[in-house]
Amino acid sequence: MFLSVFDVFKIGVGPSSSHTMGPMSAAVRFLDEIAGPDWPRPSGAKVTSIAVSLHGSLAFTGIGHGTGRAVVLGLTGELPDQVDPDKMNAIIESVERTRRISPPGHPEYQFDPAVDLVFDKKHPLPGHANGMTFTAFDRDGAMLLKRVYYSIGGGFVVTDIELDALKAVTQVKIDKTVPYPFAHAREMLEMARSSGLTIAQMKRANEEAHMARADLDAGLDRIWNAMSGCIDRGLTGEGVMPGGLKVRRRARDMHDKLQDEWRNNRRNPLLANDWLSVYAMAVNEENAAGGRVVTAPTNGAAGVIPATIRYMLQFHDGSDAGSVRDYLLTAAAIGGIIKHNASISGAEVGCQGEVGSAAAMSAAGLTAVMGGTPEQIENAAEIALEHHLGMTCDPVGGLVQVPCIERNALGAVKAVTAASLAMKGDGQHFVPLDACIETMRQTGLDMNERYKETSTGGLAVNVVEC
Repeated sequence: MFLSVFDVFKIGVGPSSSHTMGPMSAAVRFLDEIAGPDWPRPSGAKVTSIAVSLHGSLAFTGIGHGTGRAVVLGLTGELPDQVDPDKMNAIIESVERTRRISPPGHPEYQFDPAVDLVFDKKHPLPGHANGMTFTAFDRDGAMLLKRVYYSIGGGFVVTDIELDALKAVTQVKIDKTVPYPFAHAREMLEMARSSGLTIAQMKRANEEAHMARADLDAGLDRIWNAMSGCIDRGLTGEGVMPGGLKVRRRARDMHDKLQDEWRNNRRNPLLANDWLSVYAMAVNEENAAGGRVVTAPTNGAAGVIPATIRYMLQFHDGSDAGSVRDYLLTAAAIGGIIKHNASISGAEVGCQGEVGSAAAMSAAGLTAVMGGTPEQIENAAEIALEHHLGMTCDPVGGLVQVPCIERNALGAVKAVTAASLAMKGDGQHFVPLDACIETMRQTGLDMNERYKETSTGGLAVNVVEC
């Protein structure tokens, strides 16, 4: 099993990796299929119009998550890591006005979002909670091509056929393209002991089997720069976030107060927690506003890792660019194990798969930078994940605002606490990380669908929207 650090950390836009970035990427992929030769195109037939239907969680919370907007942007050829957030509204307004799309390299297609984009809450698709169907028609309305895609979390998109193939895999295949192909935490620890390498060093070796060291380091720096930039933008943002809940941004005001305490040397026993919280909230307020963010491992959990890295650079002497790279590599190693053996999708396993996974990855990365052994790193990840087990995904109004923004702050606090606890031990502990990940998977299977990003249970139905 090899999941690149750049698969775990992807630069994109908010508010959701599975509900925004995934559908945008699926739309672009459908355009590529229309233009490609791998489908039985009738002689002389030409695609003149496109229709899209969203199902399951995408239908229930798609409006609040910007799923429809993402599909429109994707059908105009925009990709999550390249679209200019400042131009998105203008692109969407143009499509709504003209009822047409003109993606680069394609002829003009008819597409009226008010008619051709359907939020189908009655017919979930069988493969995954985040299902969508794209259909292409000729000028007489005859269907030429139909594709089903699933957004499986963290911005990853697969077809129905690809998803069936993933589910059919019963044994882990050894990836011979990398020197340390660990698929479970126990294998990771065994390889670390036999090689004498750290987790970051093993993950680096795996990455460098596919790219040059300079490219890897540049990519890691680009990821952190995007995360750091998101924090900075979030700390300057003001006003009410979009969506109708009238939730106000708080990060800037909190940051100003913390800066004032810092300058005046006021005693604050909760100082570290306060800084962690404000950094995490800054990211997730920016995400909720549809700004540029990095999946870590998802958009809904995007604030935990940047907050702990900024905290590390601010409060831990000796932290530098190399520390950030080791942090990201270690965190990606843990994130890959979780994704491979359970899920990082809120629509699949609830928020334990999003903020829980992010906290585990953060705890592991911070422990690594603080000089922890591989055993202590695995222990830190387990502690952080264990205390998120059972957490539901119940966004009020289908928006990634309540409780998501504060939940990232608490996830960052838990991550740092887990790292501290692990560093005070010797790495020996009762519950293995692999057992905790399997528990999360089973808990997700048992969890009622109302609590898995459908906004039909939990806070989403017990809080009056104002």
